[in-house]
Amino acid sequence: MKKSYRFLSGVDDAAFCQRVSDFLAEGYILYGNRVMFMNDGNRIVGQAVILPDVVQDHQVLKQDQSL
Repeated sequence: MKKSYRFLSGVDDAAFCQRVSDFLAEGYILYGNRVMFMNDGNRIVGQAVILPDVVQDHQVLKQDQSL
């Protein structure tokens, strides 16, 4: 079973980009803002990904709460 939310982080390099691409190919979508900071001269990046049904579930919940 796939996790509905994943936060990917690592050094900003081709391997990190490939990890994000692999999750997108599995059906995940980008979620939220990316993050980036420097650590000992290395650029560290992070990006959250979610499954699309999480977005739909959240929208249904918001609609239910507004009734």
